[in-house]
Amino acid sequence: MTAATFTLGAQEITRATLYGAGFSNLYDTYLSPQEYRGVDFRVLRESTRATHWMQGKVSRQTLFQANVAYTHNRAGNNNTLAGMAGWNYGWHYNFRLTDSFRLLAGGLIDLEGGFVYNLRNGNNPASARASVGLDASGMAVWGVRLKGLPLTLRAQLSVPLMGLCFSPHYGQSYYEIFTLGNSGGVVQFTSLHNRPSLRALLTADFPVGRIHMRLAYLWDAQQSSLNGIDTHTYSHVFLVGVIKKFKLVK
Repeated sequence: MTAATFTLGAQEITRATLYGAGFSNLYDTYLSPQEYRGVDFRVLRESTRATHWMQGKVSRQTLFQANVAYTHNRAGNNNTLAGMAGWNYGWHYNFRLTDSFRLLAGGLIDLEGGFVYNLRNGNNPASARASVGLDASGMAVWGVRLKGLPLTLRAQLSVPLMGLCFSPHYGQSYYEIFTLGNSGGVVQFTSLHNRPSLRALLTADFPVGRIHMRLAYLWDAQQSSLNGIDTHTYSHVFLVGVIKKFKLVK
């Protein structure tokens, strides 16, 4: 894949597709009182676009990511398999402080869903994950040169402020919820008090010949305490991929 630039107008779209791997720490008291640690494989696709709003100072961001994690407990006698997919869509206001440095602040719609499967559990072998929410998001973007090589560095942090999350009650089976209809309270309002989470993304963009590359580090820390069940997923992932840039007609 090569970078592609079309000079057709003022609105620029930047699209990046990244693949990576790292480490995950999983904890879900619905399945087990133990932590599980292992590998995380992830794909991330991002699109950013300038808009005409507020004299072009508002940009739009969409981000999709999916991951699979395979983890084991400390004793090494049990494993879990987890899969998650998430989609973010939102806007940021751009504060251009200098020609090479800007700060952005805004919000994101956050949709997530997935599962954690314990390979040795009998009655409750799996835990489903589903949530929708609104995140606060901020980022800083620097344009620098390193020994003549142009770099674009970015740091972005997003924090879930409020939303809705699916969670069974402790000890409640999915048979009770979906077959017997005992579904009261399985959808809970979430905020910082019961879902203190954050996602930090660091990226570096640079050209390699005609190709534009991106290196990234993702720290994804998701936690919840709902219906007597505590969960967390801590992931450290390193990614690499390519960028395409387009300029569209107004």
